[in-house]
Amino acid sequence: MAEVLLAVCGLYAGYGGLDVLRGLDLTVEHAEIVAVLGGNGAGKSTLNRTISGVLRPSRGSVSFASVPIERAKASFIVARGLIHVPEGRRIFPNMTVRENLDLGCYRRARMRRAANRGRVFALFPRLAERASQLAGTLSGGEQQMLAIGRGLMAEPRLLILDEPSLGLSPVLVDQMFALIKTINDEGTAVLLVEQNVVQSLAVAHRAYVIENGSFVLQGSAAHVSNNPSLRRTYLGL
Repeated sequence: MAEVLLAVCGLYAGYGGLDVLRGLDLTVEHAEIVAVLGGNGAGKSTLNRTISGVLRPSRGSVSFASVPIERAKASFIVARGLIHVPEGRRIFPNMTVRENLDLGCYRRARMRRAANRGRVFALFPRLAERASQLAGTLSGGEQQMLAIGRGLMAEPRLLILDEPSLGLSPVLVDQMFALIKTINDEGTAVLLVEQNVVQSLAVAHRAYVIENGSFVLQGSAAHVSNNPSLRRTYLGL
């Protein structure tokens, strides 16, 4: 049986005393891609923030590699190898590409900074070409590459990707999902949180569909993809 890296159980979380998430249960196994699918306001980003230690849950538990982390600091969670690439890229625009990447290993894998930078440049040759360029001058697609590359600098055991295809052209979206598959093939588990249902299910092993803070559908990617309710709601079929 595969190792469960991330286990979320009975999770409630929100803002100002009001819960956005309502009793979520979720697991991610070693070397697995798990997709969390849903529209704007469904609770996807709240889930990511709670898992990564930015937001404290009101109830429930989160464990990573069998260690409880629901009350842990974000820095501790990063040091354990759970890395969150947030929605909107959140790069440092007045720093160079190289400087942005190097910040990714500040808490973890600092001694292997040069080797990991080389790995990122191999995955993203365009970043290598722009290593000395200010990050704020990159295109949207290049900035997304940089955000993911910065996450990879920390040698993640689990990489949370929050809307990685948002705002990208169709060609770049295709490239982004191919890259996610490559990262996973190299042994990194991925929690893919997306609105792009079709391409997320094409690369994921399992999926959860979230609506109004609750999971309304879950199972293998094939099972979720063939569900009539999902096909009507998200695919218009």
